[in-house]
Order: sequence, then structure tokens, then C-alpha cells
Amino acid sequence: MTVAVDEVLAAKVPEPIRSDGTLVVGIDPAYPPAEFLAEDGRTVIGFDVELFDAVAAKLGLRTRYAVGKFDDLVLAVKAGKYEVGVSSFTINPARKQNALMVSYFQAGTLWATRQGNPGAVDPNAACGKKVAVQATTVQENDLRLRSADCKAKKLPEITISVYEQQKHATAAVLDGRDDAMLAYSPVGGYAVAQSRGALQLLGEVYDVSLYGYAVAPTQPALAETLRDALKALIADGTYTTLLTKWGINGGAIKDPKVNP
Repeated sequence: MTVAVDEVLAAKVPEPIRSDGTLVVGIDPAYPPAEFLAEDGRTVIGFDVELFDAVAAKLGLRTRYAVGKFDDLVLAVKAGKYEVGVSSFTINPARKQNALMVSYFQAGTLWATRQGNPGAVDPNAACGKKVAVQATTVQENDLRLRSADCKAKKLPEITISVYEQQKHATAAVLDGRDDAMLAYSPVGGYAVAQSRGALQLLGEVYDVSLYGYAVAPTQPALAETLRDALKALIADGTYTTLLTKWGINGGAIKDPKVNP
């Protein structure tokens, strides 16, 4: 995708980044579809990558991705090792103590089922249904609480099918072993997009948190420029096009902010 440079915004990029022309980006490519490795085992791809590449291009910049450990990235940005951290960071008070966080997306929990919803699953009334979920996730706990509520109401409990990997949970819904699945919204949205019409989303995203780009606290001008580049991409439609491509447009935001 070709992104037109906004010369006014490009002129606001702080030195020495503007002269260098490259943003060094810390990333942990272990969270598809946001950031993961291509089949060559080296190239970092994903919606986070494509969107941030577009942000950089709007500012007339290139990107260079440097792989790091997720838990270390924000502090590494603060220390100056990277100019930006892009790795599906939820914006929370702890991260805002160490970085300026530029909101660009929102993610929560999302339900999905086979096309046409043959199991007649209602996310708000799922008692008695078989539901797939990845182990040790927020969504597994969500299902256990819902099932306990069913039991308290003397209704059939939810049969919770727990899988070690999301791809196995998705497969169980596709082949009819389970009626539906829960996942983080970008993960669920991506699974639906990749299913070529075999799956559909159910209901709306809930328990939502904002994702943010991490910028060093000493670089407010850079954070503000990234925010404004995002606003420009939202206005010209590039943002929506990219999120739709990855099947995650349900996580779109309208008004990026610094430290929302």
C-alpha cells in the first residue's frame, strides 16, 4: 500500500530522526496476527507492522524492526535503545509511568462461531453450549465464571473445551466439535478472516483495553507526531483498509491520544 507523505507532519518529526529517516522499533513477534514471523523465520509481519509502517510513511520515514523480549521493550524504549515500541501493548498505569503511550487500537474479548450460527449460540445466554478457548487466557476464566453462573441458576453448565493453542480451538469450531469460541478480539477477528467465510463473529467486543505505541517520556514531540500521523491515516481511509484486511476492524478507534 502506498501512503502519501504529509509534508507538514514530516517537518515536525524531531531531529535526529528526521535527518536519519528511520525509526528503530522494538518488537516481540510472537502474537499473531499483530506481530509474528513470516515463513522465512526472519521477516516480522502482522497488522501492527503494516499499520506502523504506514504511520512512518505518512511522516516520510522508514522503519527498522529490532526483536526484543516483550517484558523488556518499554524500559528499553525509555532507555533509548529503541525510538518506539510496537508490540500490542495495552495502555495501563504501569506503562504510562515509563513511557508516553500513543493509542492506536482497542482489543477485548470476542466470540465466534460457524457461519450461520448453527448452534444458535447467544454469548449472553450460552448455558448448555460447548465453547472452545485457549488455555490460561482471560477468556478461559470468563467462561468458567459464566458456567458457574449457569449452575447457580440451575441451568446446564457450559462445556468448556480448553486447547493449548488458539489454532486448535478454531479448528474445533470449524469441524463442529464445539459450538463457538472465545478469543482476544484481534485473534478471533483474524481467525474469521482467514476462514474464508466458514466462521462469523458473534456479538460485540467487550472488556476492552486500548493498545498503544511506547515512546520515551523525554520525546513528547515524537509521540504527538505519531498521534497526528495516525489521525491522518484514519481520515484518509488507510487505517480502516489495513484493519479490514486483517479482519480486525472491530478494534478501530476514532481519536488517537497520547496517554489517554
